[in-house]
Amino acid sequence: MKKKNNMLKVVVLLLVALMATGCGANDYLKDENGKVITYEKTGQSVRKDILCKPNEEDLLNIYREHSDQLDKTVDELPACSDFTLSDGKYNGLFNSLLVKPLALLIIKLGYLINNFGFAVMIIGVLIRLILLPFSVKSMKATKNMQKIQPELAKLEKKYAGRTDKESMMAKSQETMLLYQKYKISPASGCLLVLIQIPIFFAFLNAIYQVPAIYEGTVFGMNLGMTPSTGIGNGNYIYLVLVVLIFLSTIISIKNTMKQQNNNAQTQEMMGQMKFMYIFMVLSITLASFSLPTAIALYWIVINLYAVCQNYIIKLIMNRDEKKPETLSDYLKKKEKKANNEEVIEAVTREVKKEEVTKKVNKSSNKKAATNKKVAYKRKK
Repeated sequence: MKKKNNMLKVVVLLLVALMATGCGANDYLKDENGKVITYEKTGQSVRKDILCKPNEEDLLNIYREHSDQLDKTVDELPACSDFTLSDGKYNGLFNSLLVKPLALLIIKLGYLINNFGFAVMIIGVLIRLILLPFSVKSMKATKNMQKIQPELAKLEKKYAGRTDKESMMAKSQETMLLYQKYKISPASGCLLVLIQIPIFFAFLNAIYQVPAIYEGTVFGMNLGMTPSTGIGNGNYIYLVLVVLIFLSTIISIKNTMKQQNNNAQTQEMMGQMKFMYIFMVLSITLASFSLPTAIALYWIVINLYAVCQNYIIKLIMNRDEKKPETLSDYLKKKEKKANNEEVIEAVTREVKKEEVTKKVNKSSNKKAATNKKVAYKRKK
């Protein structure tokens, strides 16, 4: 459990850092003083690894003025509507297998429905639907960890103060039996996190690298505009966006925290998790002021979708849940199964033995009849 919490802390820090900066300062154009260049109209930091050509002249001029920082001049890039997977140079498996296909998907859907904001949100939800089997597996593992805690506590109490080799081996065996009983794999709880991280990074990279996304609007908001710039221009609808990020993050965090608290073994662990989640909510809310609207909308929709999905999965799991059995019941059941298997084997052996006897008797009777016929013929 401690390892799992440590991993979660690392993931939190990675997500916060990623949301605040995209993928690091090296991915952005810089001025002569080494400062990251921002597009004054929207307040967004200007990426240098874009996949297609922007349409806005002011932004194009920024790229032309700093063409020495680009692998390919902006005028050599294809229009976003003409982008294909073969465009651009090879930048590794991560970009080739995840980032560029996701970017192409966003572009095609965006032009199809004529709105890149909705395209980003729809594809974000579709990705979560694809990951649904892993979400179910992760929630089952969490649920089983909740069930196993009382019995693990009994084991700890049973072997408290006993450090001899025999006791430690017995404790280890009983612990293994408990994990077998509840079908728990130590890695299953982290499976969703490990799969989600590269996909999340890839999707954010895809959004950041498609300029056409930031040239669109949704709900009266420019998709490239950051809330800090929008509020500074007197458009307070962007403040609503920050509030929605704050509320959706709290709802999502509370949902996750409730599950983790049920697994926590000590008040100290619960306190650590509470501090970590408060830190995450505040950090993401502060970072949201510098997020492009497209990323902010994606974050809100994904948080709310995740809460609804987990609620539905939990309802189904609770409906199908069977009455828990104790470890002694589980061992008796296992022993009974072994005894039944022995009985079945014994019966099978007897049946085979009987069949063999019948065959032998049949063969003997046949042979006796043949001998009788031969003896009768001789006598005749």
